[in-house]
Amino acid sequence: MVAKTLFGFEPLLEKELKDLGAMDVKPGVRNVSFSGDKGFMYKANLCLRTAIKILKPIKSFKVFSEEDLYKKIYSIDWSRYLNATDSLAIDATVHSRRFTHSKFIALKSKDAIVDYFRNTTGRRPSVDLQFPHLRINIHIEDVQCTVSLDSSGQSLHKRGYKSATNIAPINEVLAAGMLLMSGWDGRSDFLDPMCGSGTILAEAAMIACNIPPNLNKKEFGFEKWKDWDVDLFEKIEESALNKIRGFEHKIIGYDKAPSAVAKAKDNIRNANLEEFVSVERNDFFHTEKYTDKHLHMVFNPPYGERLELLNLEEFYKNIGDTLKQSYPGTQAWFIVSNLEAIKNVGLRPSRKIKLYNGKLDSRLLKYEIYEGTKKVHKLK
Repeated sequence: MVAKTLFGFEPLLEKELKDLGAMDVKPGVRNVSFSGDKGFMYKANLCLRTAIKILKPIKSFKVFSEEDLYKKIYSIDWSRYLNATDSLAIDATVHSRRFTHSKFIALKSKDAIVDYFRNTTGRRPSVDLQFPHLRINIHIEDVQCTVSLDSSGQSLHKRGYKSATNIAPINEVLAAGMLLMSGWDGRSDFLDPMCGSGTILAEAAMIACNIPPNLNKKEFGFEKWKDWDVDLFEKIEESALNKIRGFEHKIIGYDKAPSAVAKAKDNIRNANLEEFVSVERNDFFHTEKYTDKHLHMVFNPPYGERLELLNLEEFYKNIGDTLKQSYPGTQAWFIVSNLEAIKNVGLRPSRKIKLYNGKLDSRLLKYEIYEGTKKVHKLK
């Protein structure tokens, strides 16, 4: 199988797969391939935090023309996976000089599958882009074509707990990956000082308690497959639920916008995480650290690209000043896309990790805020 992910998250996903018990784990670019049985496919969809899709390849071959593609897709025994009365959707990804148009490749593949059924049964499956019985993925790399079944259905970042988002929501997979990169393990208090609709808070609580991230997902693609085994899935789900652990610390979110606070509270309630997470209306720049113990902070400050900030330079200077003056003994991580404005933070990041937030070239920055001065800390 192949698990797709975001740029830079391949090592995280590789570790997640190995920890879950996958075999033959091999990282690629924006994906990690692995082996496992049907039960493991169910488990991967339910439990992986940094995967966007789990694809199950069924055929691989070389293609040299659109006609060649049509013939080879037509030659697959589609009756194993689909009935003539079912619906299908096709996604195509193309990296090739010979084939340049992914929509045309998807269309040609759809024609081959529809014709296969029309010629063998006299009926044809319909196309349903939203909720198909079978979602098929066509991937062409130069002349190598791989045909896969999409076991996830809707992207796995759609966890099912978000009823409301604010103006610039962060993708759930990106949030989970940032948390894992930051070393968040649930062993200290946690703060997201600009929490928006609460995505980072929800993902932080699920990591801390080892709750499967896709527990609230309405439906996976494999639930409509011909070999769907509901008893096996329920067994896998029960086993994952038995691994949930308690959490002794506080996870807190601040936002100064009342609408964001209301949305975050709704989403935390939808995810059944209210006992672990509290959300307060607060302006981070007027707050102080609420604990004398170590504090772990991960956040997604509003961007100039998406939110009309009055003064981006001043905004980042205020972040730096607030961390320096009011948050000693804190490890602060945040993601930025304005690489000029971050110079105004006035602190030197101890790590910079390249990521993409949507299409925005971004950096995940780590700032260590020590008790007293750094020199004193080093002498201890």
